[in-house]
Amino acid sequence: MTAGAKPDAAVVRDALGVGIAVGLSGFAFGVTSAGSGLSLLQTCALSLLVFTGASQFALVGALAAGGNPYTAAAGAFFLGVRNSFYGLRLSQLLALPRALRPFAAQWVIDETTAVTLPQPTRRAARIGFTVTGLTLYVLWNLTTLAGALGAEALGDTAAWGLDAAGPASFLALLAPMLKSTTERVTAALAVLLALGLLPVLPGGVPVLLSALAAPVVLFLTGRGKDTAPSPKEAGDGGEPHTTTPEDGR
Repeated sequence: MTAGAKPDAAVVRDALGVGIAVGLSGFAFGVTSAGSGLSLLQTCALSLLVFTGASQFALVGALAAGGNPYTAAAGAFFLGVRNSFYGLRLSQLLALPRALRPFAAQWVIDETTAVTLPQPTRRAARIGFTVTGLTLYVLWNLTTLAGALGAEALGDTAAWGLDAAGPASFLALLAPMLKSTTERVTAALAVLLALGLLPVLPGGVPVLLSALAAPVVLFLTGRGKDTAPSPKEAGDGGEPHTTTPEDGR
């Protein structure tokens, strides 16, 4: 094993942990989707073809709240756009053969990205991506089917609060990745925007407008840098500093 490499078994264990934990929440999506009025075929098609939990929950949540279908679809689409940016980084890291890239693209989501990026070698990254993607895809679709079939037995699905399972899993994965103050402030502002606009706007719109948090924080950060005093201005009255022996330099 090369220096800095990670045992394959450890990578598989981590990948399985994420895949199984998040894959089981597909049951909540199946129940929520069926409760929002989507058919069994529509529910399963979303998991098979879309396969991005946050977007799926956003779509069915907006529909359940009585939102316009086009607005709900737009919100889900913009949430899914982030996967394109993941793909730019993962394509360089994994360096898969061209024939495999269209199939791998289906698995470029939050969870596979979270497992793949920290890996120290390309081999470990490929193992982490494959095991996480395969485990999650199979489990998510099986539990989606089970949830949609069991929705009728649960009765009023809204009373169970299962629609919160997907966003909760997403936030649990996202939180450790917010390392800088700017990232934390952006995430907090996005949450406040979404929650504040939820009672006054149609379903799906608050999710779209919460994206405004990023340019607002970037603008304020840039303004802060522009107005910050330069090292010369921060000196004693702007006077040149004379080095003394006590300065040590």
